[in-house]
Amino acid sequence: MIAIAIEDVFALPGYRRTIRIEPGEGRVRAMLEDDLHAMAVQLCHARGVVTNVVPVMDRAPWTPCPGAQRVLIDTFTGLPLHQVSARFERQANCTHLHDLAVLAAAHAGDASLTEYRIAVTDLLEGERLLEIRHEGKTIHQWREREGVLAAPTELAGLSLLTLRDWIARLQGRPQEAARLLQWAGLVGHSRAMGMEERHAALLQRPSCYTMQPEHAVHAAPLATDIDFSVGDREPLMDRNRRFGALSQNHNETGKLRQVRTPGIKGATDRTGAPG
Repeated sequence: MIAIAIEDVFALPGYRRTIRIEPGEGRVRAMLEDDLHAMAVQLCHARGVVTNVVPVMDRAPWTPCPGAQRVLIDTFTGLPLHQVSARFERQANCTHLHDLAVLAAAHAGDASLTEYRIAVTDLLEGERLLEIRHEGKTIHQWREREGVLAAPTELAGLSLLTLRDWIARLQGRPQEAARLLQWAGLVGHSRAMGMEERHAALLQRPSCYTMQPEHAVHAAPLATDIDFSVGDREPLMDRNRRFGALSQNHNETGKLRQVRTPGIKGATDRTGAPG
């Protein structure tokens, strides 16, 4: 077996994801874009309590996905920020919106923005490389071989699904980044799956809103994937055009006026051509 050379992981073909968290006075906005998704969540808060939740789905993979926006609003509105937990009704929600809400709450008191960039290479000779960066610096780089992590040494023999205890021993940014890389590594497998295989996966276990049996059985593809490893386009490059209305609609009382969620748009195909 020929191992993938450890070079600039972001220069290799594969999955890309960017996550950006922007705190502000009385509100915090978290955004995500990858091959399959472009989403944002804004939490408005006053005296440590979430007063309003505004989710936006600009791009989502399945027709039931937009219905999860109402579930997210009902899940977190009125909760203290410190209770916005990753374990709170996650499977009933869109997990991506849910995790963005959790990230937003965790960074609500920050003085500056946080941005993570993630790359997961396509499978080559049974191997993938996974890397997450913050401010241009690598926080974690993992090598996965035949579904099992081979490097770094402390992860050897574990899989992405068995990292919970190792991640729990980390603290601060390394812990947050490890969770995000784990999450992205699992989603990144979608690049090697055909549409029939993806749809079959929806029916395996009800781990999110769309995968609940009453939704999964009717799910149809909604948006075309974008391959960010081809060409010059990067995830969240045009975030202000798509998500700027969130901050523009925030008023002085910490409330948010009604924002119409944009319709799910088509994107580009794997070649980068207009879809």
